[in-house]
Amino acid sequence: MILKRPQSLQTRLLTMVLALLTLVWLGAALFTWSDTRHEVDELLDGHLAQAAALLMVQQTRSDEDDVVDAPSPHKYAPDVTFQVFHKTQLTTRSANAQTTPLSSEKTGFATVMLLDGNQWRVFAMHDKETDVQVFVGEQTESRDEIVWGVLRNILVPLVFALPLLAMLLWWAVRQGLTPLRELSQALGNRQPQALEPVVLDKVPTEIQPLVESLNALFDRITRMMAFERRFTSDAAHELRTPIAAIRAQAQVALGAGTDVAQREHALQSTLIGCDRATRLVLQLLTLARLEAAPSTAATGMVDLSQLTRRVAADLAPTALAHRQDLELQANTPCPVPGDETLLGVLIRNLIDNALRYSPDGARVCVNVTNESGQVVLRVEDSGPGMTDQEIAHLGERFYRVLGHTQPGSGLGWSIVKRIVEVFDAQVLIGRAPILGGLCVTVRWPAPAAPS
Repeated sequence: MILKRPQSLQTRLLTMVLALLTLVWLGAALFTWSDTRHEVDELLDGHLAQAAALLMVQQTRSDEDDVVDAPSPHKYAPDVTFQVFHKTQLTTRSANAQTTPLSSEKTGFATVMLLDGNQWRVFAMHDKETDVQVFVGEQTESRDEIVWGVLRNILVPLVFALPLLAMLLWWAVRQGLTPLRELSQALGNRQPQALEPVVLDKVPTEIQPLVESLNALFDRITRMMAFERRFTSDAAHELRTPIAAIRAQAQVALGAGTDVAQREHALQSTLIGCDRATRLVLQLLTLARLEAAPSTAATGMVDLSQLTRRVAADLAPTALAHRQDLELQANTPCPVPGDETLLGVLIRNLIDNALRYSPDGARVCVNVTNESGQVVLRVEDSGPGMTDQEIAHLGERFYRVLGHTQPGSGLGWSIVKRIVEVFDAQVLIGRAPILGGLCVTVRWPAPAAPS
């Protein structure tokens, strides 16, 4: 793979600005040349017409038959020529004029090639009463010299000003890109483990979104690294206990000898420890997925009533094993935005906690309703409930209420809390008003009205 050399933003800006400036400069020069040429032609054509009229007025009939040659009083006189004819007879001409008419036109302007090999601009004027024909001409080359003289006065200063302007542009662009260089230096001088926000003085508005995005990225990386450290520590801490218990029970089984009852009890305890470790690993993986999930994990609409019925059916054998009464009221479709898998984990944790922490023969009621446009999931049980102090600690990792003999790691409520945050819902925990145990209510916000 061939990597191209990165192009300097400063060079790119300068190249584009100078190229556009040169194009505009050339366009202005062409326009100036065209406009100047047009104005000079009109001006000199007017001079030719005035000169012809003057000759027409001043022309007097000469009795002499010879042609009168006018003198050349000025150094630019060879660039101008004229002829005066009376009744087709040449009477007066300039020193550089030919004997034949300068133009075939009787009146008006014409651009012709004369006998001297040069191009001339000729104006013809004819007086019918006196039968006087006047031709006044001017070399087009002299007109070009006037135009180029005007352009030199205009363009030469611009030619010298262009390099100066380029240097000023280079300086201005370099100064304008100073915040980018400062940002690059600040990032280049940071240590690999440094994740604190980037702080720059007087950040331009164009660079502010970039700095904010970088700081947001550093913040996400900080949270992810903190989660990884916490996850590693939590997993090592929590897995150490069930693994040690499994090892101890396995040693008991090996040392049981001929005591079948002791061996079976040790093996049964080993299976219970394996189940606990499996549940703990699944909860840790679920929590890891939630920590990495974006804040908007809603990928579609999920019917919470249908999903709750399916999850409750899966947990029904657990309730029957403990002679518990699992009641479900979820007959009305209640669509909510979310991910079906995560919502299933939420419902399963709430119902499973109510079943596991309630005594045998207890009642657990699950209700899904729509209250004033808000979908509500409510799980109540007839268990011992919790004190306000214990409720305040729910959601903390590995926190467990003292006095319970049910196996667990305390991660279930952490998972519930995180899922609720992901889907922008609200969870309320209190005492069940009818059953007397714990009541957990999850409330989804009402959908926004269409604008």
